[in-house]
Amino acid sequence: MTEARYKIVFDGKLMPEMTLDTVKDNLARLFKSDQSKIDALFTGSPVALKRDLAEAEADKYMAVLQNAGAQVRKEQDLAAGLSLVAHDDEREQAPTSSEQMSCPKCGQQQAKAAECASCGIIIEKYVARQAQLAESTPVVAATATASPYSTPKAEVGETLPEYGELKVFSINGRIGRVRYLGWYMGVMLLAMLGYGIAAGIMAVAPIIGGILMIPLVIATVVVSIQVGVQRLHDLGWSGWLLLINIIPVVGSVFALLMLVVPGSQGANRYGPPPPPNSTGVVVLAWSGLLVPILAILAAIAIPAYQDYTDRALETQQQQYAPADEE
Repeated sequence: MTEARYKIVFDGKLMPEMTLDTVKDNLARLFKSDQSKIDALFTGSPVALKRDLAEAEADKYMAVLQNAGAQVRKEQDLAAGLSLVAHDDEREQAPTSSEQMSCPKCGQQQAKAAECASCGIIIEKYVARQAQLAESTPVVAATATASPYSTPKAEVGETLPEYGELKVFSINGRIGRVRYLGWYMGVMLLAMLGYGIAAGIMAVAPIIGGILMIPLVIATVVVSIQVGVQRLHDLGWSGWLLLINIIPVVGSVFALLMLVVPGSQGANRYGPPPPPNSTGVVVLAWSGLLVPILAILAAIAIPAYQDYTDRALETQQQQYAPADEE
């Protein structure tokens, strides 16, 4: 008795808490296929993504695809069990008119025969042809007719990375709230250092200092945009939304949302989640929070101290005024 074979079937359903765009992007990367072929899998019709698998292999494929967000199921692949060589017990038992069979091409149920009564194929020749096609294209399961739901030409043994790669000078990838604040603070500190050096040179040589100041300003703006776009990607939003920040009032609210709204759980259409925050990032983020707090305290304390100094000086003048008149 031969071992049971299985196939992986997908009918367009998603795993819980997964979005359609995220699953499509995950499958496109997983199968190394273009977007049009992936879109064809989401019509609602059952599609066999992989056929003729052992049970252990089928379980492996199911785990990988479900991790990517596709709700797949394992079914026994009856077509894989078709064989041109009869077993001994089949030879001993002569077929009778009451025995039923299913045509491997059209699925017609009929009494066992050499020819399909519905589509007219010679079953033995058709199965032999399908076996030859399966040997020549082992990755893609052979089908009866050309189908728009062809299996992407890649194995699914590889899994998506747990975390995305960090790239400061890029608009690709994702960063969380803490890393966004830490990186932004690091950019500002470096920019202030560069501005200070350029201002010192400008005091001595205005032309050279001005020439140095221009690329510093441009570099600060570009890197700030790259960091902001990666933060929006973590939310699952387009990087073009960063333009909202230039709108008066609305931009201030949107900038605050970028700091407080948590990112997507798991992978989204912009890639896997960012790695955990390092100690340096956390320190920079806290310094970014302390700077405005210290600025507010300074704005309150300095005028109060100035007022106290003025009143003290006025009191002192009043005390010495009679002595001066005498």
